[in-house]
Amino acid sequence: MRNFYWNVFAVTGSIDAYLMYKEVDGIKDDSAKDREEEHDREEVH
Repeated sequence: MRNFYWNVFAVTGSIDAYLMYKEVDGIKDDSAKDREEEHDREEVH
């Protein structure tokens, strides 16, 4: 989905597409951090 918004932005220059790209990218980063933190907690126990 991230690539879709980037491609729309690249072709159209739409600010809305860029903002959606950044939002999706942020969600992706947050979920990766959550998984990493969960993994770290499991190693401690």
